[in-house]
Amino acid sequence: MVPRAVLASPATILSVILLSACASVSPEQNSSRINDEAAAFTEGHLALALSDEERSKRIKTASVLLEYPLGQTEAVQLALVNSPSMQALLAQGWAESANAAQTGRISNPIFSFEHMATGDELELSRALSFGLLDLLTLPRRQSIAHQLIEQSQLRLTGDVVDQVTQIRQAWVRAVAAQQSLTYAQQVYASAEASADLARRMQAVGNFNRISRAREHAFYADAATSLASATHRTTAAREALVRLLGLDEAQAQILQLPERLPDLPNEPLTPAVISTQATRGRLDIRLAQTELDAAAKAQGLNSITSFTDIELTVRRDTVFDNAEGNRTSPHGYEVDVRLPIFDWGGMQRSAMNARTLAAANQLEATTRTAGSSLREGYSTYRTAFDIARHYRDEVIPLRKIIAEENLLRYNGMIIGVFELLADARDQVTVVIAAIDAEQQFWLADAALQATLIGRPTSTTLTATTGARSASGAGH
Repeated sequence: MVPRAVLASPATILSVILLSACASVSPEQNSSRINDEAAAFTEGHLALALSDEERSKRIKTASVLLEYPLGQTEAVQLALVNSPSMQALLAQGWAESANAAQTGRISNPIFSFEHMATGDELELSRALSFGLLDLLTLPRRQSIAHQLIEQSQLRLTGDVVDQVTQIRQAWVRAVAAQQSLTYAQQVYASAEASADLARRMQAVGNFNRISRAREHAFYADAATSLASATHRTTAAREALVRLLGLDEAQAQILQLPERLPDLPNEPLTPAVISTQATRGRLDIRLAQTELDAAAKAQGLNSITSFTDIELTVRRDTVFDNAEGNRTSPHGYEVDVRLPIFDWGGMQRSAMNARTLAAANQLEATTRTAGSSLREGYSTYRTAFDIARHYRDEVIPLRKIIAEENLLRYNGMIIGVFELLADARDQVTVVIAAIDAEQQFWLADAALQATLIGRPTSTTLTATTGARSASGAGH
């Protein structure tokens, strides 16, 4: 028999109310948590706008940011205050956290009232019913709810990190495409001048047909390359516009820097990477909380899969009009679901399987973490070395060659077509250098995401523009 003090005591009812109020979430809690754990990504600017006044402030902030060329940091800040997709992500995270908190609440009690009249006798019955098993397992439910809230917040933090990483990489692609377009226009202008000169020289008999055809072929290739570069610039810019959540008017005034940032003086070292990576990866923490929640839910399910218990407290009032008296019987009922047809074996098997899956997922995530970090750092370091090689070796050499060829042209050792061909080669090498810088900054953004536990792969592509241009026009 269940003790009466546990069933109807005011202290018990109060404790239920207090426990039910423990697991709660708010959008401010979620935003604050993300700003703390992913400070390098949000810089404290992440928040869900809940009122028209807050939305107006965000619009003003976005307008101020759009007045100047948008750097990478400013692009992230603009997305955090302006992007509807980011706001939708925060609202969905809030909803998920609220649903997780709801699992820690017990069902509301049921009040029933019954009116029965028999001859001179009137009976009024009042009953209050609630799940006794829910009450007895409430502490465990609260613990599970806290684990689910933790999962929700970690997932939301990871989603925000992914979004910011996409914005950073989209900004790099947009600026690099714009920068490459400038040089593609120079290649086209050089090819056009060379083709026109070849046409005029052939007309006066100073150029043969095949030499003119070569110059015109390069001009045709340059025109195609310029058209492709123009489209890539538009596509990269529009991809950034979508991620920033800009409307038509904002997209028209968006300004980007003329070039990518300079390479850092030195790359991050493995020691620094190791220190930053050990501060707590989101993927490992999420896998751990999923295992903890599954284990606690398994323990709760071991009880609830067998039976369910409902307690009803009753109080009746009986009026006997013939005798002129009233009686007030009271008591309680306990309803127990009998495990006759279903002993809950399949439910327990499912919970065992979920716990086993969560344990193996944690192990897999832990093992994968180191590998993804090593790959990300290798990509980052290789991209840095290639970009630095272009900056310190290739570009200076091409500059020396260009200066020497100009001297040779002035001394009439080489002709104008050789000079134009060298100029085209130089510009194409510069485009390849821009591509190398772009790959470095993409790898840098991917590495930062990997460090926090959101692995992002970036594939290095071979730069062949300089080699293909070396033989063109000759």
